[in-house]
Amino acid sequence: MTVLAVAEHRRGEVRDVSFELVTAGRRLADDLGTDLSLLVVGGDVDGFAEDLNRDGVDTIYTVDEGEEFNHGVYTQAIEQLHAELDPTALVTPNSVNALDYAPAVAESLDIPLVTDVIDFEADGTVEVTREQYGGKVETTYDVDADQYAITIRPAEWPKAEETGDAAIEAFDADIDADLGTTVNGFEEVGGGDVDITEADVLVSIGRGIEEEENLPLVEELADALGATLSSSRPIVDNGWLPKNRQVGQSGKVVTPDIYIAIGISGAVQHVAGMKGADTIVAINTDPNAPIYDIADYGIVDDLFEVVPELIEEFGGEAPDI
Repeated sequence: MTVLAVAEHRRGEVRDVSFELVTAGRRLADDLGTDLSLLVVGGDVDGFAEDLNRDGVDTIYTVDEGEEFNHGVYTQAIEQLHAELDPTALVTPNSVNALDYAPAVAESLDIPLVTDVIDFEADGTVEVTREQYGGKVETTYDVDADQYAITIRPAEWPKAEETGDAAIEAFDADIDADLGTTVNGFEEVGGGDVDITEADVLVSIGRGIEEEENLPLVEELADALGATLSSSRPIVDNGWLPKNRQVGQSGKVVTPDIYIAIGISGAVQHVAGMKGADTIVAINTDPNAPIYDIADYGIVDDLFEVVPELIEEFGGEAPDI
């Protein structure tokens, strides 16, 4: 008996959510009184296994097949290792990739699947918590099954940091050559090569910026801070920034060290994507804006007064707008 977690990598690097997966998987394994096994598929599996060798992982299985994500490879590798280990729980990130293969694997294995889990308690069976209605309601479900699969929402668990002493084993999966799917390359949705999920510092803007012509002001602040620019949904809907800069339920989940929310009210759909930031700074004229409910620091003032001062404070020069 074990808990089997499936790690994720992209463009040659282990994704942060994989280290969160270690934390969540270890907690579930502790609740069940069992081991934690990790699976990494494709790419530099030996290098990934070294990166993923964190405290709490008992065994890391590698399947050296392909470079980037491929539905057919992942489903076959997971199903075969699942048959080998017979785990109580299969745990994956609630990511684009996992939401591609997890339903297929669950269907093939005839086990229940619960997606977008934000918390759980296990004592024999497992009780999982999900959000509904844009995060306004939390619902708890009892999973009445001996074996099950769950996908965990990114940024809900801390990343495993300490190096471990896991056994690393190559798993000889018998991957069918006729996969039916071919990977021709990787292209970031929305264009550009910026991945806001990897940024340590994010300067994020919302409706308060008022006009596209005011964007250079926050771009200068981002430059002065060495930060990456992101936004709430209205900015993307207006076409002022590309889709890959959007934070939130319909955008990306980010976990920077510092998140500076400028002119963002803090709607639940946006908060769902950034509440995992270590430190949140909010700048908004409305003292009752929901963003202040989760902010560590707040500046209740006009962003067009505050941002130029911050730019100068950090050695930049505010543009004329």
